[in-house]
Parts: sequence; C-alpha cells; structure tokens
Amino acid sequence: MPSPDGRVDLRSDTVTTPTPAMRRAMAEAEVGDDVYGEDPTVNRLEELAAARVGKEAAVYVPSGTMGNQIALRVLAPRGTEVLCPARAHIRQYEAAAAALNAGLQIRPLHDRDGMFGPEAVELAAEGPAHHLPLLGLVTIENTHMPAGGVPWAPAQVEAVAAAARRHRLPVHCDGARLFNAAVALGVNAADLAAPVDTVMFCLSKGLSAPVGSMLAGSADLIAAARLERARLGGGMRQAGVIAAAGIVALTEMVDRLAEDHARARRLAEALAERFPGSVDPERVLTNMVCARAEALPASFLDDLAAAGVRAGTIDQATVRLVTHKDVDDTDLDRALAAIEKVGRS
Repeated sequence: MPSPDGRVDLRSDTVTTPTPAMRRAMAEAEVGDDVYGEDPTVNRLEELAAARVGKEAAVYVPSGTMGNQIALRVLAPRGTEVLCPARAHIRQYEAAAAALNAGLQIRPLHDRDGMFGPEAVELAAEGPAHHLPLLGLVTIENTHMPAGGVPWAPAQVEAVAAAARRHRLPVHCDGARLFNAAVALGVNAADLAAPVDTVMFCLSKGLSAPVGSMLAGSADLIAAARLERARLGGGMRQAGVIAAAGIVALTEMVDRLAEDHARARRLAEALAERFPGSVDPERVLTNMVCARAEALPASFLDDLAAAGVRAGTIDQATVRLVTHKDVDDTDLDRALAAIEKVGRS
C-alpha cells in the first residue's frame, strides 16, 4: 500500500503501517495485565514466537534495542567484553547502551559482509592469557543491516556458535530481520536460531506490526529476561492491544517478504547501472540496499526527495534504501524513475 502522504518512503522498514487485519485484531484483542502474566493475547504471541524460532519461551518487549540490551544483561557478566561485528547494531546504533545498561565493553571484530568466522572467536579467546579483558558473550546480527541485509546461513551460525561453546561463551543473535534471512535462504527461522542461546527479532520492521519485538531462549533465560525487562521499564500492562498485531505479523506477513527482496534487487540493479560502483546487486539478497555515498552525486538524497522519494543514510559513507510492504510496484517504478533522473538536471 502506498504511503498516505503520496511519497515513496525507502528510509526504513520501520515506517510500515499495520494492515487492516492487524487493526481488526487490535480492536478485538482480549487483554489482561501482562506484568502479572494475565494478558491472553500477549501469552499467545509469546508462545507463537518461541515456536517459530524453536525456543522454549519468549518475552514481548517494546523494541529491538531493549531485547538486545536484556540479552546482554542476562548472558554476559558485568566487566567482560562482548564480541560482535564491527558494524553491529549493538555497537553503532544503540547509543552505547551496553556500557551504560550492562556494564559491558564491546570488542568489534573485523567483518566481511557483516560476518566473522570461528577463527575470530578462537583468536579473541586467547586474549585473557595475555592480559586482555575476559570475554562474556558472542553476538551476531542476522540479517546484517550495514552490509546490505546480508543473511547468515545456518552453517555459518553453527560454526561461530561451536567456537563460542568451546570457550564456554553464550551466543546472542540480533535477529531484527531474522525472517528476512529465513525467506532469502529458504530455511526455517528455527534453523537460524538453533545454535544460539537467545535470539531477538522485530515485529515492527518488515513484518509490519506497529510496535514490539520478541526475545526468545530457554525458559530459565526468559524468566531472567522478564526481571531485566522490569528493570528497564518494559512492562506494558494491557499489551494485548498491540500484541494482537504481532500475531498477525507472524502468521500472515512472513512469506510476502520475498516481494520486498525482489524489489530491493531491482533498486540495486538500477543504482549499479546509473552509478557504477555504488552497489553490487549480487549481494542484495533481502530488503536492504546500502550504496557507497562516494559513488553517488552529492545531491542524491535531495534529488530523490524532490521527486517524492525518501531515502537516508546510516553513516557518512553509506546511503540506504529499504523496501517493505508499503512500497508496491507503482512506488518502485517511481523510485526507479527518480534514480534515473538524479544529477541530470
């Protein structure tokens, strides 16, 4: 469905609006006090979410950042280091919350396409013998947004998790767009989550719910996570009103993510043709197009905006365009036409 203001909004998939089915479910939701565990709609959502990623339990939280921060607090002892990709969300886009909320230090690992291998974990694990900080946790990001939504395949996740287990380190997956990864790879989300201790995924991005994310793991870990949610102010009382949209997101909105992926590929192909070197379309497997700003005209974003197309940046070097369910083929054609005209006037 096109944007109600007539613009094509490619800034993020967080701008998605709830579907009519979501709005009906929200209006009709049976509710109770979730902090007491008495909201039946939240309970159904948590059971469904846990089942979809193959974990014992899940907890509903207001945001993906809160889900990640809770995982850090539950899994890693204070005063230890967290291994993550250099451009990970927990390092770059959560306002240094790991240090403030969890007393943790982030150790960025060099990543290619948002990934690192088991050898990086093995090397980092040698550090404490040489007076480096103790390690507390390994984290991955699937899909990896700054690399252009690149998905980690199950074998890659398992290899890193196995290395972590050899050193008795837990593993957390920031799976904000986990279902994009699963659809792109043709696997179940549970296959991607099986090797990790906890996994967070967002309902409010490509799945189009208006708010909320899930953190899943073992029953014991999620019990501890509920306490940390309370400490962070994440108890939401009659949250069934919004949880109902999350149920629709998980039952109706996953398979259609393939449409977003196909449209993102078309965007990438147009950018590569118009501005060679800006992006490699072969690497665009999900709904993210991250283009090199230096290969684009300085007026790129302004020119798009003048044509009614919104895009944005994620750092000084990267322009991002994101497809989602509120960008249809007509919107895409408008965006492609705008890209063709950039810098020609």
